[in-house]
Amino acid sequence: MMKKRAMRKGMLVAPAPVRIGLSEEAAQATVEMVVVVPVLLVLALIVFNLMRFAAATARFDRVAPDIVIAHGVSTSGAEGAGLDDGGMGSIQSELERAMEGHDVEVDVSYADTEGEGVGTAVLSLAGALRTYSCTMMYRPWPSGLSIAGVSMGAPATLEHVREVTVDPWRPGVLV
Repeated sequence: MMKKRAMRKGMLVAPAPVRIGLSEEAAQATVEMVVVVPVLLVLALIVFNLMRFAAATARFDRVAPDIVIAHGVSTSGAEGAGLDDGGMGSIQSELERAMEGHDVEVDVSYADTEGEGVGTAVLSLAGALRTYSCTMMYRPWPSGLSIAGVSMGAPATLEHVREVTVDPWRPGVLV
């Protein structure tokens, strides 16, 4: 009613303010969310995989020397028949059993190394030291994810190696 009176008298009336700012702010938050959420998801996957690898590494470092001492020193009776694998089969199976909940692959190899004073005639009959190399391989999650024929998994494999040197002639001795 006041507007009509002002128009009759020839006065100018200011137009009502238009509320555009509210919708622009809401749209900006949506755009920010669309940009930030994928980055946060990738960071969360990286942290998740690093924590799983750290937990598996800690367990592997704790159990590998114990298993090598238990199974690498007292190998099976196949040594005299020339079929000795240095206990690698039993060490690998025990390591896989100990690492069951961590989704890792385990590989074991060994090499005979020269001990101190092996050059003398008497000590050369005793045998060499044995170094077991236990390798744990972790494939980050998701490794086999495929959407519409496009592989989305992590191509890398994280490896951790633990070497343990034992004397096969003296049980329980780490060198």
